Amino acid sequence: MEPQTIPHGTSTAQKAGPLHGVRVVDTSRLVAGNQLTVLLADLGADVIKVEQPGRGDPLRDWKVKGVSLNWKVYGRGKRSITLNLKDPRAREILLKLLETASIFVENFKPGTLEQMGLGPATLLGRNPRLVIVRLSGWGQTGPYAPKPGFGTLVEAMSGFAAMNGFEDREPLLPPLSLADMVAGTYGAMATLAALRHVEVEGGGGQVVDLSLLEPLLSILGPLAASFQLTGEVPKRVGSRSNTTAPRNVYRTKDGRWMALSASTQVMTERLFRALDCAELISDPRFRTNSDRVAHVEELDAILQARFSERTLEENLRELQAAGVSVAPVYDIRDLLGDAHIRERGVVVEVADLDGGEDPGSVLMHAVVPRFSRTPGSIAWPGPDLGRHNEEVLTEVGLRPDELEQLASEQVI
Repeated sequence: MEPQTIPHGTSTAQKAGPLHGVRVVDTSRLVAGNQLTVLLADLGADVIKVEQPGRGDPLRDWKVKGVSLNWKVYGRGKRSITLNLKDPRAREILLKLLETASIFVENFKPGTLEQMGLGPATLLGRNPRLVIVRLSGWGQTGPYAPKPGFGTLVEAMSGFAAMNGFEDREPLLPPLSLADMVAGTYGAMATLAALRHVEVEGGGGQVVDLSLLEPLLSILGPLAASFQLTGEVPKRVGSRSNTTAPRNVYRTKDGRWMALSASTQVMTERLFRALDCAELISDPRFRTNSDRVAHVEELDAILQARFSERTLEENLRELQAAGVSVAPVYDIRDLLGDAHIRERGVVVEVADLDGGEDPGSVLMHAVVPRFSRTPGSIAWPGPDLGRHNEEVLTEVGLRPDELEQLASEQVI
């Protein structure tokens, strides 16, 4: 589908959102920090992205056909400046920036800030109201704190991979930066909670210690409680659930797939009636949810046989008419063509800030969630490296001749 055939909302200028007036300085790299700060930028915060001169955030290197689409999406609405923090002059510029900021986000290896003379005591000395978010793989303390903490390692050690996939196959890692994205989303919530303490409660700034491990573990359900109670490690069940049935994906007559979740008794009975097999309601194998989980292989075989008799469209029409919770399995092409997605503007087209005289545009997810009074907006896709050096650094008192000298010496 060509982008111009999709009716999108288009945003080309910064608008005030609920975080208008909040300045964020972000020295993080890769996914988690960018996820955290893009959520703030979408809601109106002035996010200043600090990057290494000549190199930038490694997220820029994740390209599709030569285009840094990851950066375009997760750098959106941010202002990019460059500072070589190995140089004391750059560190002093950073401190000047932080004096004007509400939030500072970093994901250096624990201890690195302190080695640079930029530890929390120093930062809070310059700005006592500053919220300092420290992102790392394993946290700022503990025996793993110094170890590399990429999301893949966390997805393996958190228990996620062990419960993901099929029982007779290898543990399955996610095909996206799941640990980073979850941590970044948690981080945005935690950051705003700390900011509320400053702005509403009159408290001081503080450090938010945000690991990749703990947020991911927290969304995996009552794993620890279940193990404590049963002494058993849950088996991998593919698209099924260990706790409810039926819940799976099923292939239809035309070779397509649909997802079904009949996770309440009422929904299951509705499903059985819609399939003209109401006798299953009283079948001792399927009478209760616990019965269905215990006999899920038999239940899925029955359902798959029924669904295979009809096309996807026929199954959806009949089941939805009966009030059964079912949906098609979409790929991105299907999603972009869906009427609901189009009408609500779930995907938007944003003019590219650095597209030249005839700027292109980038399709990306819209601002999440939606506000009735102070909606967020997308100002621009992730900008070119250092695009806002002059704009931002003159705001903290640097003169054009100083900027020229610093640039010539690769400080910025």
